[in-house]
Amino acid sequence: MSGRLLTLGIDIGGTKIAGGLVDDSGVVVDCVRRETPGHAIEAVEHAIVSVVDELCARASVEGHGDVVAVGIGAAGWVSSDRSTVLFSPHLAWRNTQLRADLSDRMSLPVWVDNDANAAAWAEYRFGTARGHDTAACVTLGTGIGGGVISAGRLQRGAFGVAGEWGHTRVVPDGRRCVCGNRGCWEQYASGRALARAGKELIEVAPAAASALLATVDGDGSRLTGADVTAAALAGDPAAIELVREVGTWLGEGMVTIAMIVDPSVIVVGGGVGALGELLLGPARERFLAVLPGRGYRPAAEIVEARLGADAGMIGAADLARNKLG
Repeated sequence: MSGRLLTLGIDIGGTKIAGGLVDDSGVVVDCVRRETPGHAIEAVEHAIVSVVDELCARASVEGHGDVVAVGIGAAGWVSSDRSTVLFSPHLAWRNTQLRADLSDRMSLPVWVDNDANAAAWAEYRFGTARGHDTAACVTLGTGIGGGVISAGRLQRGAFGVAGEWGHTRVVPDGRRCVCGNRGCWEQYASGRALARAGKELIEVAPAAASALLATVDGDGSRLTGADVTAAALAGDPAAIELVREVGTWLGEGMVTIAMIVDPSVIVVGGGVGALGELLLGPARERFLAVLPGRGYRPAAEIVEARLGADAGMIGAADLARNKLG
């Protein structure tokens, strides 16, 4: 034994698998990132095990420390016993016994939680929610995830699926969502929403969208939310306008969070969250404009996540370390 004890956090999304060796202060000492190999359960689980094996081997060879547990942050609705992925909108998990499946293939203890719960926990322990007794987290990626911290604990709900506000309906009979309903919040404020808005702009006003078209070599069908994000960060006016539209929807949805949870802070993370004030400025404006009782009640701070893309794996690792999974 080297004396330094590490936990391994895995953040599994619809497009990527990120794994990191994390120490007890939330520092990532080594990491691996890979594309999610399709949506098939067996392929995804094989990729998870491969990432764990690689990081454990590197920890041994490079002397990082001893890995004592694995925490999994899964992009899906995880049951209250933190063993089963009940449903994933973006992967093929349907009542999948993920903890048992992975435990059979690993020699380490395994803990499982929702990926946004893991990110929320990381921000509470080591990020911008630190010191807040009641905090909410919104993770903006392909869709929207979320987590709630109250009295120093993750609030998972009776069935384990609290904080799934990406699938609250903001437009009755609105856009079709991957969950099967219509009008879900993530269809208007997410990476998918940015991509859709960009494609619509290309179709109706290609001249205004010339910079966006250039990023995909003139093939608008290839445009992604990441492309729009990059163009906005580079200063493209059309992309910035699209981000403002998504930011306004973001603020609209966060009002519901404030009324139900009443947090002192709402932390916004995920890939789209990296837009910073380009996104959060319009979100904050809308939030303060429509918050019920505005002017007579305190309003939650809306802040950018500190831990960025590492939040999910840091939180999953810390949950496993503290046996909170």
